[in-house]
This record gives sequence, C-alpha cells and structure tokens, in this order.
Amino acid sequence: MGCYRKILVALDGSSDARAGLQHAATLAGDQHARLVVLTVVPAPKPVTSVGGPTLVTDHESASMQELNEAVGALPANIGVESRLTTGRPARRILEVAEQSGCDLIVMGCHGHGRLHQALIGSVSDTVLRESRLPVLLVRACQSAADEAVPSPVG
Repeated sequence: MGCYRKILVALDGSSDARAGLQHAATLAGDQHARLVVLTVVPAPKPVTSVGGPTLVTDHESASMQELNEAVGALPANIGVESRLTTGRPARRILEVAEQSGCDLIVMGCHGHGRLHQALIGSVSDTVLRESRLPVLLVRACQSAADEAVPSPVG
C-alpha cells in the first residue's frame, strides 16, 4: 500500500457512509492526505404540479445540509473539499475521483444481498468494478443496543 495524498469519500446519508467518512478521516490523518467528500444527488425529475412541471430541489438542499454537517464534524487538522453534484451516483463518483486527482475511493457498503444487486444494482458494486483506483468499502458496526429487540411488557 502506498501513501495516499487525496481520498474521495462518497456520502449518501447512510450509517455505512458515515462510518466510511470516519475511517477515511483517520486514514487521512495518518497519511497527511486531503479528503474530497462527495454527495451525489440523482438528477431531479420533472414533477407535474398544478402550476405545471417543476424540479424537485428539496433533496439537494437536505443533502447539502447533511454534507456540511458531516464535513464540519471532521478534525480541523484534515484538509477537506466538499462537493455536491447531481447525476448517476456511480458514474459521478468515478468522474469526480479522476478529475480531483484522488488515489483512493472510500464508500459505505450497505450489504444488500445478491438478489437486490441483480435487480436494482449497487453503486458500490459498480464503483468497485469500474474504478481504476483502489476502493475501500466500509460497513458500519452495529452496537449491542442497535441489535437489541425490546421485550414485550407484560
């Protein structure tokens, strides 16, 4: 493994993506690397309303707020560039990584089964298959409290 200079981290609002960001931040601190924190919002689709077609931008606004909060929580000693873009997530992740000169991509891995990937596809799977860069997939660890099932009150 070489030294990383610039690490792209893809955020999608999931706990796995947040775990990926924390892992990338630790790695960036150890390697004295910069982070490019990216959120890709699928391209807005026209929505028919009473006044005619409009574009849905609330999701972009919420995504930008979430991106800013995630970047704001990172240690101050790590250089960070945050980006919000629209398009097909896997394609945009690969394009931004290349355009930004990144040498590693870090993303959350939701752990969906093979049937889900076959029917819907997986952004992390596509990035993993198509990237010329190393890709690190991170899954959030569940705490015992997350796994506990409340017992019936009786």
